[in-house]
Amino acid sequence: MDKVDFKRSLPGFRAKQGRFDLIEVPDSQYLMINGHGDPNTSPDFASALTSLYPLAYGLKFFSKLEFGRDYVVPPLEGLWWADDMATFTSARDKSAWDFTLMLFVPDWLDGEHVDGVVETVRSKGSAPRLGEIRFETLREGTCVQTLHIGPFDDEGPVLERMHTEVIPEAGMKMSGDHHEIYLSDFRRTAPEKLRTILRQPVTPQSDLA
Repeated sequence: MDKVDFKRSLPGFRAKQGRFDLIEVPDSQYLMINGHGDPNTSPDFASALTSLYPLAYGLKFFSKLEFGRDYVVPPLEGLWWADDMATFTSARDKSAWDFTLMLFVPDWLDGEHVDGVVETVRSKGSAPRLGEIRFETLREGTCVQTLHIGPFDDEGPVLERMHTEVIPEAGMKMSGDHHEIYLSDFRRTAPEKLRTILRQPVTPQSDLA
C-alpha cells in the first residue's frame, strides 16, 4: 500500500526561503481547535495539541482500514490573529495572540467519517478538548507565502517585509488570518533548524477600496 505524503504532493506545503510566492490555495478541509495566548506558556496550546493528534491518527488508521488509503499525518498548521497585527512584527506581544491550530484532512474523508472516529477517540479518553474540535473547510484563495528557517521569534522581520513591502508592491492587501505551516516538529528540532511556511491571504487593493 502506497502512503501519501502531502508535504510532497501538494504545492501549498512547498516554499523557498527568501522568495515570496503568490499562489492560489484550493479549498481544504481541516480539524480545527481555537485558543489564546503565548504558545510557549498557554494551557490552550498544549491541550489543543493533545486533543488534535489522537483524532488525526484515528482518521489515518480509519482511512487505511476502510479505504485502503494510507497517508502521513500532515504537518501542524496554525491561523494567528490579534487586534493589532504589530504584535506579530514590531511588538511581538505573544500574550495578545489568538490562534486556531489545524491538521489537514484528505478530501476522500468527510464529516461522517470524522464523527465516527470522534466516538472511538472519546471512548479512549485521550483527548481532553475533543468536544471543541470542529471539522471545517478553509477557503483562502490567493496568498503570499515564503519559507522561514530559524526560531519562531525571528519571524518578525520576514512578516514585516511581507506585510509592508511585498503585498502592497503586488497591488494587494491582507484579507485573512496569518497562516503558519510547521514543516518541522518544534518539540524535537533545534530552533535554528525549524522550517516554517508563512502564508498570508490577500486580495487586490481595488476589492477593499
